[in-house]
Amino acid sequence: MISAAMLSRSASSSLRMAANRATSTIRPTGRHHPMRLRSITTRQHPLPTITVHRKIHRENASAALGTNAIINKRSKSSGAAAASMEFDDDDTTATTTYVSSTDDDLAARTRQEAWMVNLNRGDNEWLTGPRSKEWYTGKSPKHCPGADSHGVLRSLPLPNLSNVTRQAALEYFDNSWTLFEMLFAGLKGEEPFYRPPVHGLRHPQIFYYGHTPCLYINKLRVAGVLEKPVNAYFESIFEVGVDEMLWDDMHKNDMVWPKVSEVYEYRKDVYDTIVDAIKTHPCLDDKGGAEPVTVNQDHPMWALFMGFEHERIHLETSSVLFRETPIELVQTPAHFPTLHPSVYNTTSKATQPVEGEDFPANQMIAVKGNDIKLGKPLDFPSYGWDNEYGERTMNVPDFHASEHMVTNGEFWQFVADGGYRNEKYWCEDGWAWRTHRNLKWPFFWKQVGPAGSHEYGLRTIFEEVPMRWDWPVDVTYYESKAFCKYKSERDGSPTSKPYRLLTEAEHQIIRDPRHSLDAAREDVSADKVMVTAGSEFAYGETAANLNMAYSSSSPVDAFPPSESGHRDTIGNNWEWTEDHFNPLKNFEVHHVYDDFSTPCFDGKHSMIVGGSFMSTGDEASVFARFHFRPHFLQHSGFRLVASEEDAPATQLFPGSFSGQAAARDEAEEVDLSPSSEDNVYESDDLLAMYLGLHFPLSGSKENVNPIMQHEHAPTHGLRFPQRVAELVRKLEPETTNNRALDVGCAVGGSSFELAKSFEHVEAFDFSSNFVEAAKRIQSGEELSFRIPVEGEISEEVSVVNEPGVDSEVMKRVNFFQGDACALSEYANSKEGFGTFDAVMLSNLLCRLPDPMAALNAMPKIVNKGGVVVMVTPFTWLEEFTPKSKWLGGFHDPVSQEPLYSKDNLKQIMESLGFEKIHEEQMPLVIREHQRKYQYILSEATGWRRM
Repeated sequence: MISAAMLSRSASSSLRMAANRATSTIRPTGRHHPMRLRSITTRQHPLPTITVHRKIHRENASAALGTNAIINKRSKSSGAAAASMEFDDDDTTATTTYVSSTDDDLAARTRQEAWMVNLNRGDNEWLTGPRSKEWYTGKSPKHCPGADSHGVLRSLPLPNLSNVTRQAALEYFDNSWTLFEMLFAGLKGEEPFYRPPVHGLRHPQIFYYGHTPCLYINKLRVAGVLEKPVNAYFESIFEVGVDEMLWDDMHKNDMVWPKVSEVYEYRKDVYDTIVDAIKTHPCLDDKGGAEPVTVNQDHPMWALFMGFEHERIHLETSSVLFRETPIELVQTPAHFPTLHPSVYNTTSKATQPVEGEDFPANQMIAVKGNDIKLGKPLDFPSYGWDNEYGERTMNVPDFHASEHMVTNGEFWQFVADGGYRNEKYWCEDGWAWRTHRNLKWPFFWKQVGPAGSHEYGLRTIFEEVPMRWDWPVDVTYYESKAFCKYKSERDGSPTSKPYRLLTEAEHQIIRDPRHSLDAAREDVSADKVMVTAGSEFAYGETAANLNMAYSSSSPVDAFPPSESGHRDTIGNNWEWTEDHFNPLKNFEVHHVYDDFSTPCFDGKHSMIVGGSFMSTGDEASVFARFHFRPHFLQHSGFRLVASEEDAPATQLFPGSFSGQAAARDEAEEVDLSPSSEDNVYESDDLLAMYLGLHFPLSGSKENVNPIMQHEHAPTHGLRFPQRVAELVRKLEPETTNNRALDVGCAVGGSSFELAKSFEHVEAFDFSSNFVEAAKRIQSGEELSFRIPVEGEISEEVSVVNEPGVDSEVMKRVNFFQGDACALSEYANSKEGFGTFDAVMLSNLLCRLPDPMAALNAMPKIVNKGGVVVMVTPFTWLEEFTPKSKWLGGFHDPVSQEPLYSKDNLKQIMESLGFEKIHEEQMPLVIREHQRKYQYILSEATGWRRM
């Protein structure tokens, strides 16, 4: 399947502003001074902090509204019931049985994790059990185009864009939209919307629930069809997803997300907006259906069909994530297609499968080589992604390919023979991935017997069923290649070279010629998905398990073979190939989605071919070209191939996927520890500057003034740290435990001021130099530093505390070195950290690499009635904060309206449960030498935890 990097990029490069994942910036302490940190190249290892995303505030729905109130705002004539089962007329009851959570299941999940902050916000009740008809924001499944006489909803054919009517576009939109929402009706309760995937490499499902409608709006705005956003904030946040990247990149999903009911409301608004555009936009004027419109790549509504196919990509990728979700958190949605009937028609044993009884023999079939021309014609009348267009002729030598994909039965022997324990079958990074995940058998196999018995069941999207040994095995590229090596060693290859995987060109040779590339170029209907709905795909001479004919894999011999004798050349499961994802000759990006493919032309993504049972629309087309990283599952299997000649594969870099370690090592390795010499905050000059800022009475003994005396001297800018701490006291936080937190405390002047009013203060800074100075002052040591006067001339002065700061006050502070981006981690695991009545962030926010990581921690650490004071000049610089993390300070890429941090911060804090109670402009002065000072005007805001 297609990479998540492809799926979730922004509407335009100017909005995406995603930093190159191979670079990072050393985390500063969060100060404003004339020196800038330089960007450095780093390895792609995650930094040792929890990455926290921003929570979305719904502009048009009050957080105080209950779920029922939100749902009842708009009546929908739609419904939901049980797929291929009996359902009641009111669409709310199905005869299927749902697995409920046991006490043990719940106990296993009681350990607090960062993502759990999203739970218990009022949505769980309406999300538990079968969905009522109000769940659907568009058409209900049984009233939706694509529903059969039993109410089961499957995919429509791929639209012919040479003959587009408003009605046809609306029907395909409704089919795409409702299929997606029907899938999401399979999540039981609020937890599966927020629980990160087991591998931690994707966002939780709440992101994808909001992502697909967001992309419709943003792409139609880029194309000029829509003039304004539906919700500009949602359409910024929900647009940028994550690449699956490295298999050990686990720090993506500890985020605070909007409530499901808030995204539900957003989906309703988007649905109405898209329907209105289809029905009324003049570029689709078909004269009441009498004059259909041609939609090509230059047509504004190309973006609409882009939205359809993007949604269908996520329909499939989300179904894989559902399949990876704990079984107690999913349920079979009403109206969903059935599993393949082989599940019900025969019995299956759990172990010791026998070839010829439990699964068919998999003979190697000789194939005559040929020249294959790849590429989709520009004038072919269906939507296509940019990578499909162009051309390349591949000379394919003779080869042997297995009759069908490798089955669970064949793969069982590899498992039983210790294939997952034997490193010799695996490439270096494949073995590292296997040990990292501690895999002992394919992920979707479920152990049903004692350890060592090799008894297994099988996980489908929503159910656990008895093992089907005759279904294709679902595995990653790494597992596929390991089996090839094992099979070559055990049984030998029919050629002088070992077994390998199929290539893209070889795949086109073994497809049925009635539905080949050449046939489709001559006759549009030869691309079978153009004329065949899911309800019809499983029938006829070229039947296949495609376009959601079923909701599971099927036996590898269930459908007729192609002319070459090969089965499942389309559908059932995707097939891994030896090809890197690559551009064809004359490849061009499309301006509406200019970074859909190009970021993945990197030699680290393997192409997959043929489609799966969940592939619909363009994914099911003969011209489809998709890919994934080698450690990912995507209803994907493989076919054995052997040849005397080298594989006719396109590889952008030599060595195929010999190891992600090589990919990581392409970037320079540097030390990211707080003591790194690159951290400018560890310099003596900066230490002296901040001692002068935090202790403005320093120099009074030596008659050195903090500001040279002159008329209109900005003395009102002195004592900035103390004034911020005094503001905290002035806002009168409710007393729960009388504890305060100083985030980015620098050398401690603000912390000591807080300690005048609170019994205990936790204070930390990223700079070890700063923290050490604060501790020395706290211990009573007489600390001195030099104040620049002119050129090389300086005056040595002693640190002098503010009045009222004595040893009793100072001992109330606990200083430690820390990271503001790790606040959530401290809240969860740092001993003695606890919660606070007051939290202070002074000139810090716009110097963090991930400001939302700090903000999202506030609900965890601030007591009810407590106060947060943030002071910031919103000086965003890429040296400190990647543009993708800025809270504002940029223009909307479509409307060009300015987006200000102040407005965004208000939405964020309100969505996190805080009320704004104060705002003022607070100046500060930092001395560089006696005649040069920095004058900064920061915005100080106060927020009370409601």
